[in-house]
Amino acid sequence: MLRKVEDRAPRVVAAQPHGPAAAITRRAADRLRAGHLWVYRSDVESLVPPTGATDLQPGALITVMDSRGIPLGTGLYSAASQIAVRIVSNEAAFTRVAYLDQVRELVLAALALRDEVAPESMEDDACRLIFSEADNLPGIVADRYNDLVILQLLTQGTAQDDVRHLLTEVLRDRFRLDTGGITLWERPDPKIRELEQLAHPNPGPLHHPNTTETPQLTTIFTINGLRFHFDAGSGQKTGAFLDQRLNYAAAARYATGSALDICTYQGGFALHLAQHCRSVTGVDASRSALEVADRNRELNPDLPAQVEWIEADAFELLREYESTGHQYDTIVLDPPAFAKSKRAAEGAMRGYKELNLRAMKMLRPGGTLITCSCSHHVPLQEFTEVVSSAASDAARRVQLLETRGAAPDHPAVLTLPETSYLKCLICRVG
Repeated sequence: MLRKVEDRAPRVVAAQPHGPAAAITRRAADRLRAGHLWVYRSDVESLVPPTGATDLQPGALITVMDSRGIPLGTGLYSAASQIAVRIVSNEAAFTRVAYLDQVRELVLAALALRDEVAPESMEDDACRLIFSEADNLPGIVADRYNDLVILQLLTQGTAQDDVRHLLTEVLRDRFRLDTGGITLWERPDPKIRELEQLAHPNPGPLHHPNTTETPQLTTIFTINGLRFHFDAGSGQKTGAFLDQRLNYAAAARYATGSALDICTYQGGFALHLAQHCRSVTGVDASRSALEVADRNRELNPDLPAQVEWIEADAFELLREYESTGHQYDTIVLDPPAFAKSKRAAEGAMRGYKELNLRAMKMLRPGGTLITCSCSHHVPLQEFTEVVSSAASDAARRVQLLETRGAAPDHPAVLTLPETSYLKCLICRVG
């Protein structure tokens, strides 16, 4: 018999001794017990507001229970997101004071990890300091670019003044005290702010060391010995893509001859390839990104390669170049996330297939393909399979030389597949 399943909101039930709570499905409970940290709204069976209240406050800390009423921990509640709860503790009835104490400890642990895996040096002074769930700090991201730190508070439970003040204090006291300290800006992600129904943060920096001067918005940072411009008021995400830092260096080791960098953004791969190639062409649909890329090229005048930038759609350009017989020794494919939801995964696979197929046809025998995906909805195995399918259709023998992910300042949690989002395959195309 065919039944229609109606959309429904979670039931609101009577208050429990452990305070505000959510009862979740068995499927969700099993996922949490296996180490995942998210409860989706579709898995919430009932909500328990605090005693005397009729609703849960956005961003509240709530106890999560299985269908039998057994507590599984405490999480930050969102009244808007499809991720209804993000677990922050295995303890039930975790208080806000205890949560803030834990945030301080976890931030210090995250910074200690970066000291180990991405230490500051003359060659590298930019890295991700805090990576949300990967550091057990859901809804908090912080990136450092030399003497600027960019903070993102991405959930109703973290975009609050108590968290803001705590993070400002810890980060202010941690960096560049010998040279005047860092300037700290909060930069909201517009799409997430809309989804989470977050207020826009107050204008101005959270901290800047010299209150008599205009707060610093720009700087020059260094990765792998190359210099890049950074502007806290422009660009995507927090402004640059630090997760590719070690993949940039790996790509440069294999690069030879003439190179094509598709979706170059601000020239990250292209300028690294220019250390070893004869010529490099960087392609992006964004004129403003390419203008920054050109300024980044000027910051590195000793690069031997001839570098040019082309404003174009990646698919249209590759179709044209393939049809006109363009050939390269090295090609990089680093497109934006094609699959931003599970529903988009099938279309994303077609997009990855087309890009890789055309790139393989344009590579000279023995050429190098560096191909990337940053969508967590396309797992490594599926991405590898689509590249393999492209090789078969292109009738090229492709050797996989390296399988890479994000730099270690973007750690992945084995029980949270979403943190293993970046894939980078380095291939030799015969």
